[in-house]
Amino acid sequence: MNRRIVFSLISVVCAALLAVAFYMEYVMLLDPCPLCWLQRYAFIGVGLTALLAALHNPGGWGGRIYGLLMALLSAAGLGLASRQLWLQSLPADQVPSCGPSVDYLLDILPLREVLSIAIRGTGDCAEVLWRFLGLSIAGWTAIFFTLITVVGLAILVGAFRSSRRPEITGQV
Repeated sequence: MNRRIVFSLISVVCAALLAVAFYMEYVMLLDPCPLCWLQRYAFIGVGLTALLAALHNPGGWGGRIYGLLMALLSAAGLGLASRQLWLQSLPADQVPSCGPSVDYLLDILPLREVLSIAIRGTGDCAEVLWRFLGLSIAGWTAIFFTLITVVGLAILVGAFRSSRRPEITGQV
């Protein structure tokens, strides 16, 4: 399989995951916690990187750099999902207290403090509101982030061929 197809598939998967997140928020009325918001931004970053790579279609090291960038963004998302899974596994008496909404925090605090609070997570992040096949939303995002990280690293080490054809210079 060539890299352009892989990058295109990853961008479509990220768009689909974001569509599911918005469906859960606006149709199922599940409020995203601060860690959920950050995981969404990680999927946006991965999806945009993959889309840009698919459109740019660089050969050689250019494609590998896109693979590395995608793997790094996805690994960051995996770290956030892992933090949320850890919070969800805590006994009820050890769960941090719930906090105000992200919108309110952005209104009253500098962005750096909002990010710090979001990364630490709140009691809202420990609440499991939905499950599919026994996994919470954070569990599913961890699976997707893991898969995308592995694919990004595979692109980095050259497991997928470039879809660019060598240029003919006309020299004999």
